[in-house]
Amino acid sequence: MNSKFHSDLSKDLSLMLNDKEDYNVMIQIGENHNMKEFRVHSNILRARSPYFKSALSAKWTTKRNNNNSVKNNIIEFKKPNIEPNVFEIILKFIYTGEVDLYRQSGEKILGILVASDELLLKKLFDHAQDHLIESQSIWIKQNIVPVLRTVFKIPNCGKLQDYCLESICANPQSLITSKDFPSLDKDILYNLLERDDLNIEEIDAWNCLIKWGIEQIPELGSKNNDETEWSEDDYEALKETISQFVPLIRFVGISPADFYDKVRPYKAVIPSHIYEEVTKFYYKKALPKTTILLPRYEKTQIESKLIKPKLAEIIASWIERKDDKNLSKNYQFDLLYRSNRDGTSYKSFRLKCKGQGPCLGLIKMKNKKKIYGCYNARNFPYHSFDYFSASESFLFCFENNEDKQNMKMNRVKKGYLTSKKGFNFGDIIYMNGRYIYFNNINDDDNVRNILDLDGHQSIRFIPESVEVFKITTT
Repeated sequence: MNSKFHSDLSKDLSLMLNDKEDYNVMIQIGENHNMKEFRVHSNILRARSPYFKSALSAKWTTKRNNNNSVKNNIIEFKKPNIEPNVFEIILKFIYTGEVDLYRQSGEKILGILVASDELLLKKLFDHAQDHLIESQSIWIKQNIVPVLRTVFKIPNCGKLQDYCLESICANPQSLITSKDFPSLDKDILYNLLERDDLNIEEIDAWNCLIKWGIEQIPELGSKNNDETEWSEDDYEALKETISQFVPLIRFVGISPADFYDKVRPYKAVIPSHIYEEVTKFYYKKALPKTTILLPRYEKTQIESKLIKPKLAEIIASWIERKDDKNLSKNYQFDLLYRSNRDGTSYKSFRLKCKGQGPCLGLIKMKNKKKIYGCYNARNFPYHSFDYFSASESFLFCFENNEDKQNMKMNRVKKGYLTSKKGFNFGDIIYMNGRYIYFNNINDDDNVRNILDLDGHQSIRFIPESVEVFKITTT
């Protein structure tokens, strides 16, 4: 029998961290008044961090005599770009494998993220990134510009970059009204303006671009914002500054009145071929041919309390059997039924949902993050039963309300739809009274896996919530 005593090992190593006598590395963290020396052990640093394994080589460090220590030739190392209070947390992780981010501020966790990336502590880096997303969302929104500026300098931080951009796209007002907006890096601004899901009026996108461009030019920023007083050189400077962004503005989404009042005065900063095509659009309603200026829109819209719109796009892609970025239609998911609002009787469900055509159903168990669902490509029947044989129907599950990595889906080809069980998907998932039943009637391993039956043929539970949506396309 292999016995493990990890807790004792962690405790003993933490004592080494506090041992001021037995060390061979002196690391200076921070600088000036915010500098602190840490006495640590090279073997532990090398074993835990690939960065330190290289950094503690003879080429990266210096040695000095330490008259206050039993040992001479202490290795000296300096890291002025890391805060001492951040490094204390990182050292505890290196020595013990333990870290508690719930007691730390968002700013400090961001510092841990940056430092752990530099020190090649992947597990700590991943943990800090996930914690910021899951537990510091409010702080991120309140500090969105400095957070963006930081995470876009870290190539490995794609998950947090996507989270920040999606948060801004869903509610961009907090960003565009922020005093920090003019200091937004151009790469971040470009990423935002090129997105189809940026939830902003196009004239506001244009105004933001002009505002940002002016602030990048000191001479213009110090002048009156009245463009009628600008010189040709001023216009030329602004044109050069925003030239790469102008093709991202969807001018056809701007009303004629706003175009005349707010865009036309800046005609000199817009490439002539774009301005001519847009003008032609306003006069003749002819869409531009050489520039990508189609309006922004979300291909899916859903008012769900269980999933985010991005998951609705994935469901739409399963319906079309296409990638979610290449949908050929726009999808509208209209709420027909919500158990918390409409009750759980089959009569209430039938009143809301029967005969509505293709529908999406979503289910959430109590005390679980997982979302289960099904797409019924036919109808919930009026009559006693209907044989279910639509090969386009499917069931699925998401690990949480925004899971895009670990979802599962399986198309189900046969079963029965009855009118006496309320919410029903081929008798594989159905509602009877206040209970939801998961039932593997076809003994399908895929169904068992998606519904988490754990070896059972069926289970029943009282759901936290059930939602059903009618699906329409344009």
